[in-house]
Amino acid sequence: QGIGAAVAAKFAESGARVCAVDLTLERAEALAATLRDRGADAIGIGCDVSRRDEVATMVAAAQRRFGRVDILVNNAGIIRPAMLHRMTGAQWDEVLAVHLTGTFNCLQAVAPGMMERRYGRIINLTSAAGVLGTIGQINYSAAKAGIVGLTMSAAKELARYGITVNAIAPGAATPMTETIRTDDRFRDKYLERIPMGRWAEPEEIAPVFVFFASEAASYVTGQVLAADGGMTIR
Repeated sequence: QGIGAAVAAKFAESGARVCAVDLTLERAEALAATLRDRGADAIGIGCDVSRRDEVATMVAAAQRRFGRVDILVNNAGIIRPAMLHRMTGAQWDEVLAVHLTGTFNCLQAVAPGMMERRYGRIINLTSAAGVLGTIGQINYSAAKAGIVGLTMSAAKELARYGITVNAIAPGAATPMTETIRTDDRFRDKYLERIPMGRWAEPEEIAPVFVFFASEAASYVTGQVLAADGGMTIR
């Protein structure tokens, strides 16, 4: 859903064969069916990226269907908001497991094949929260900051194999941002932080992912691109 669905659609439109992955298999299959109706070659896979066994199964399914994985987009995410002094250990662990450990699990699962073929494009999702911090989501901010470090380190390790690793910090109107976009307590405050004065639609963010996966970005690695309407301008 949200950015993930828009990115899958844009890759399909650009000629990629797509594995649409979601925690809910039915939702993944529904998106894949929509892409196939548009002429794309796509399959849906259910996966909890925080579980290494499910990630291994996901990659194996993609390889059986398409032979290899050339592009990985690490987009899975959840929020469990709470102020620091009220956050439970479970809220902390769950967000770190999906965002940071999930990104690591998927990256590690596809890297060996990419290294063997000496080609790969890995695109991770971070956030302005990982760069600037945020109130009420210290777990999310910590996970997203961790993804920045993971991206930089993986880019340095994998560059010799012809693999690029980059990250995108988007700011879009998605189910995950619905509360801060619509709640009177947060809406105006957050909009004031965006110089462009609005949230992007997911379809506006999707082309950035395709750029990082394209030959136009063949010499770009270890970068964090903020597609956030200027929120992170310093």
